[in-house]
Amino acid sequence: MPELIKLYIRQVIAGFGLSALFVGALLWLDVAGLWHLVTHSPGGMVAVVMLWVFNGIVFAGVQFGIAVMRMGEGEPPAGGRRDVVRQAVPVAVPARPKRDVLRRKG
Repeated sequence: MPELIKLYIRQVIAGFGLSALFVGALLWLDVAGLWHLVTHSPGGMVAVVMLWVFNGIVFAGVQFGIAVMRMGEGEPPAGGRRDVVRQAVPVAVPARPKRDVLRRKG
């Protein structure tokens, strides 16, 4: 299996693990009465599973993005042109009075 696929699978597992911790903390701390709502409604477990899955998708994506961005650390940039940075030169532009606007108003 390619290394990038292994990396992706590890990051997805880590993301869903973090999601489980996050949802567990939401329920344990009873944020906005979520524990009471989940335990006293017929579709409460479905809501918890949906919350875990959707947060897992987000956390897995963030985990993978961070892992990919960290892969390039420590390597100097290679290739490309090494042009000299040129200084900006100010250019004077004469401003004309807006007589047409004044005549139309009034």
